[in-house]
Amino acid sequence: MQALKEWAVVCKALEEGRQVLLLRKGGILEYRQGFEVKHEKFLMFPTYEHQSKDHLQPDYANEMENVLADNPPDDTNRLTSYAEVLDVKEISDRSLLQKLERFHIWNESYVNARMDYNPKKPMSVILLRVFKLDAPIHVDIREEWAGCKSWIPLDMDVAGAKPALDDLRFHKVAAEVREVLSIAA
Repeated sequence: MQALKEWAVVCKALEEGRQVLLLRKGGILEYRQGFEVKHEKFLMFPTYEHQSKDHLQPDYANEMENVLADNPPDDTNRLTSYAEVLDVKEISDRSLLQKLERFHIWNESYVNARMDYNPKKPMSVILLRVFKLDAPIHVDIREEWAGCKSWIPLDMDVAGAKPALDDLRFHKVAAEVREVLSIAA
């Protein structure tokens, strides 16, 4: 299974069910083609660079301290969840971003900055079903994984995981996201 790099605080929010989607445009190394969902199922690879309490909604901003306190030792990482992609919708309409704010932890200012990055490309809204691993996977960080790229070639399998949200709650939230994005289930 491949891995997707994402802020550690976002990985925590996904694992807790506080967040169910990602908003992506791609990293600096993906600027020309934009972000691509290359895998329907992937491990979440927490990153600690670039995340800031100033980019989070007030109800979740204090979680940053907990995430930083739990940072794994240098040159290692701890993967604790994986995600399955249910829907991907490319959007350019900013009004949809406001309607989606209860499904993620980023604040309006940061979401608008993401929308403004590479303005010719649409924003990918990715609805995820996230699963918390029964046991974390510890990896040594490789030099080739560094930089602003989204995907990490881990090529490993996972065993044992529980959904972040139970089926009933998840299907309700997913239906709400799909309604905002006008996606038929």
